Amino acid sequence: MSTLVTGIGELVTNDPSRDDGPLGVIAGAALVVEHGHVVWTGPAKEAPDADTRIDVGGRAVVPGFVDSHAHLVFAGDRSAEFEARMSGAAYDGGGISSTVAATRAASDETLRLRLRTLVAEMRSQGTTTVEIKSGYGLTVEEEARALRLAAEVTAETTFLGAHVVPTEYAGRPDEFVALVTGPMLAACAPHARWIDVFCEPASPHAFDGDRARTVLEAGRAAGLGLRVHANQLSAGPGVRLAVELGAASADHCTHLSDADVDALSGGSTVATLLPGVEFSTRSPYPDARRLLAAGVTVAVATDCNPGSCFTSSMAFCLALAVREMRMTTAEALWSATAGGAAALRRTDVGHLGVGAQAHLAVVDAPSYRHLAYRPGVPIVRALDVPGHA
Repeated sequence: MSTLVTGIGELVTNDPSRDDGPLGVIAGAALVVEHGHVVWTGPAKEAPDADTRIDVGGRAVVPGFVDSHAHLVFAGDRSAEFEARMSGAAYDGGGISSTVAATRAASDETLRLRLRTLVAEMRSQGTTTVEIKSGYGLTVEEEARALRLAAEVTAETTFLGAHVVPTEYAGRPDEFVALVTGPMLAACAPHARWIDVFCEPASPHAFDGDRARTVLEAGRAAGLGLRVHANQLSAGPGVRLAVELGAASADHCTHLSDADVDALSGGSTVATLLPGVEFSTRSPYPDARRLLAAGVTVAVATDCNPGSCFTSSMAFCLALAVREMRMTTAEALWSATAGGAAALRRTDVGHLGVGAQAHLAVVDAPSYRHLAYRPGVPIVRALDVPGHA
């Protein structure tokens, strides 16, 4: 079955083969979907026939958001922690332990219900691809359980056993790293595409550069791709370690030295910015302009999690990127779609060129610019195409 989506006031394709800018915008557009993929785009007046037809009534259509950093398998509530931060308490990752305790105590069904609820919430706001990390179990059995659940809803699963050192290993981080890189990795690798580590020497709960390297190298040897929580709380070794090891992304990038920016500009590692975290922790925002000026590939993601950023809205993060990180709306939209796809090393999502998966999001406005122009308003949602996933 083929489906014609027409009446598109403005179609953002992110198609690099077009010569009208990185967004590849087509006005008065249409596209055809067949077997779950885009097979034609162009002016609506030139559209071919199709078996079925959807008219979006002059609205804008954009690629579905690609949220390349999220923590959705968890139990418990940390709203009091958020309230404390708004009153001046600092964030150092210590609250993760409370989520670990709640998650360990939760049943599979409890975790599955929250996970699926959050994924549905994301889709209702235009997100069609999401990466999901473990990291709230921190035992062999609990980390494997989290990844099995995550794999029910996404192919982009990340083993984050090295999230923090759990309380039972307090003062013995090397023993915990041995567990993560040994039995835990063996149990989790079959359920994961990626491995990640919270590399943050400024936190007493996270991992320094040497321990982070040990974790990442073990994951790479097990066949997993690399991701790094890097430079969130302070300047440190995370970004350069990510680039050196060829990680797909260095995430947060809040505190960057000139050497960090130079490393990112010369490598293939994507700088994934998470402005919702800065909003939720009262931290300084990354300087996206500095990265873009250096030619760094930038992604924008939510970091949806119960502690440092409990938002599932990519549109909200896009608006923050424009307001607080000095990105243009076009740059922020590209980073939330094609940039996220680059951070996941995907070429089939994040754009609507011919051959892409038919992951469409419709904006209840005539232009994509309204995504930043109307912050906090639910004007974007994933578009269900009949007969296509």
